[in-house]
Amino acid sequence: MNDTGAQSAAEPTTGLTQWQRVANTFAAPSKTFEDIKRGNKSWWLPFLLFVLVGTGLWGTVTVKVGWDQVVENSLRLSPKQAAQMERLTPEQRATQMKVAPIIQEVLWALAPAWVLVLNLIAAGILLGTINFAFGGKATFGGVLAVSWYAGLPGLIKLLLGIAGLFAGMAPESFLPQNPAGTNLGFFFGPPDTPMVLWSLYSALDIVTIWTLVLSSIGLAKVAGTKPSTGYIAVFGWWVISLLFSVGMAALQS
Repeated sequence: MNDTGAQSAAEPTTGLTQWQRVANTFAAPSKTFEDIKRGNKSWWLPFLLFVLVGTGLWGTVTVKVGWDQVVENSLRLSPKQAAQMERLTPEQRATQMKVAPIIQEVLWALAPAWVLVLNLIAAGILLGTINFAFGGKATFGGVLAVSWYAGLPGLIKLLLGIAGLFAGMAPESFLPQNPAGTNLGFFFGPPDTPMVLWSLYSALDIVTIWTLVLSSIGLAKVAGTKPSTGYIAVFGWWVISLLFSVGMAALQS
């Protein structure tokens, strides 16, 4: 009887494997976040998955679109930059169009590093918000793990982008920052749609909302607060970032 009791007491400390946490993020997210709260905070597997899938998209863009075309597509998102390009001499324009694709290719190749930095920043902001504004007891490691697992739906968008390119998506319509039709911005882009409206269309993304909901659930769970506080913290910062992006879009129009 004592052995059985000892075994039962030890079981919760064993926790889930990272693969189980990944699977439960989609099937039963509370189990994943409860496991993180118990102290199982490893997140290298989600990071590795983003490296692999992100590299797959990068390679697919290189083969199916080309970075010269990516630059031309991106100019549609910044009319002011496109106008500046038009004012250059032919020689200057040729130099810019030679260098810009290389810069784009390198920046997108380093995307996993940018995602890592953004998750670190987001974890710090959310940790401060939930602990100081709502009396939570989260740790940085716990919030960081929540950020990585809650972001896993983003893999679906990357995979859809890869599938779309192999299915015959027109290179002229592809934007790495919005690779799949999970929002209206994918279907109604500049120059036909005003930049401010396009920014809103792109932000109201199914995968993004999914990630925000998971982040809200996980943040409240690891902080030991009411679920509503997680939603207020996460969606509050999202609204602020949305207003910032819309403002930047207005400046670029």
